[in-house]
Amino acid sequence: MGLETKVIDTLKNVSTATLTTILLKKGLRNVWLRGTKPIRPGQPRTVGPAFTLRFVPAREDLATPASWASPISTRAAIEDMPEGAVAVADAMGVTDAGIFGDILCARMMKRGVAALVTDGVMRDAAGVLGTGLPVWCNGFAAPPSVAGLTFVGWQQPIACGGVAVFPDDVIVVDDDGAVVIPAALLDEVVAEAPEQERMEEWIMKEVDRGVPLPGLYPMNAETKARYEAEKGRKD
Repeated sequence: MGLETKVIDTLKNVSTATLTTILLKKGLRNVWLRGTKPIRPGQPRTVGPAFTLRFVPAREDLATPASWASPISTRAAIEDMPEGAVAVADAMGVTDAGIFGDILCARMMKRGVAALVTDGVMRDAAGVLGTGLPVWCNGFAAPPSVAGLTFVGWQQPIACGGVAVFPDDVIVVDDDGAVVIPAALLDEVVAEAPEQERMEEWIMKEVDRGVPLPGLYPMNAETKARYEAEKGRKD
């Protein structure tokens, strides 16, 4: 699934913090992927459909360097990644085996992959940083993936950072980490998100000018009416 440009542009202007609030109001509490930290500060907020990758615990007959040439390998998965996708890798939170290094990340950049998100770790730190691929992960480790993990497939439902992610769910990542928007809720979230952002910006301006929090955050009826009146004048 490719995302429309207007959807991407809208969500690039909405923080992951705001998205978790919107999804919480819809009853979804578990949407923030634990252990997904930006490898460098200031990476741009990135939006794209999830391209999922799944690892399981290493098994000695499968997790070998020879497996890298298998038809079911991270290499084969990368060649299947569409431009603009956010690769989301379920590494079970393993932190002593790096799932991808500089060469794989460089290839992802060439294919136009928007970002890589994992609850695991990377390897070849300097090289990965040098590729310019935006990455959210849980750190770095020298050993390769087969030291602790077996890659078993792509474009399947996964559990990344304790969150269920399905292919073509939408991923938004920024300095606060990664959030999943279920595909079925995308239209609702995109419709509501700009207003939530605008409301919170207005509240911040009120805080800056000294307005007390009770009745402001959350808004009571009087504050809501004042907000709507000011918004109407600007519109």
